[in-house]
Amino acid sequence: MAVREIAYEDVAAAAEGLVAQGRAVSLVALRAALAEASAASLAAHLATWRAQRQAPLQGLDLALPEPVASALSDWARQLAEQSGAGPRASLAQADEELGHLLAAHDELGAERDALSEQLAERSAALEQTAEQLALREAEIERLRSELRHARDIASEALVGKAKDQLAIEGKDAQLADLRQQLERNLASSAAESDARLKAEMELVGAVTARNNLVSEVADLRAQLDAALTRRSA
Repeated sequence: MAVREIAYEDVAAAAEGLVAQGRAVSLVALRAALAEASAASLAAHLATWRAQRQAPLQGLDLALPEPVASALSDWARQLAEQSGAGPRASLAQADEELGHLLAAHDELGAERDALSEQLAERSAALEQTAEQLALREAEIERLRSELRHARDIASEALVGKAKDQLAIEGKDAQLADLRQQLERNLASSAAESDARLKAEMELVGAVTARNNLVSEVADLRAQLDAALTRRSA
């Protein structure tokens, strides 16, 4: 429901209606009767209405004859005490309602600040993870390039070596040596392949961590929006 500023006349009419029904005029009762009004407008107009109802009578000659004044002094004192009980009770009620509103405001503010802090922390962690992920991707690409280059060199060397070794005598021993070199090259290529595979697995883990952080940031933002919505209500 949309919240709007409300006129004093509407609040006064609702308050008089509550009085006519024999009900207590409070901020809670007015909120129930005027749900579309903002709490700040209701509180301000309610205070004005109470002040006007409790204003002293104007234009009346309340002077008592001198003989009657002394006899009615006790009655006047009692009347003053009774007439002041209503304003004091209304003031205490207004203070209590204001205290509840301030407590709710402070609670929502603290919740908003906590969510904002968590959101900032998650955002910083997400940025750091993204930087690490970019470095890992660059490292993996470098290893892939070096591996391709090493394979090309090894293939060319093996082909040239085979041609040279087959052209000379003692090719059996030379072929055995060539075979050992080939095995060493294959072992080196396997080690580089393992390193590349390990780097790719680390990249997968980094991507998963980044996705988890993105999900956490989205949840925190949703909580922050909910807290702000409750505060505006």
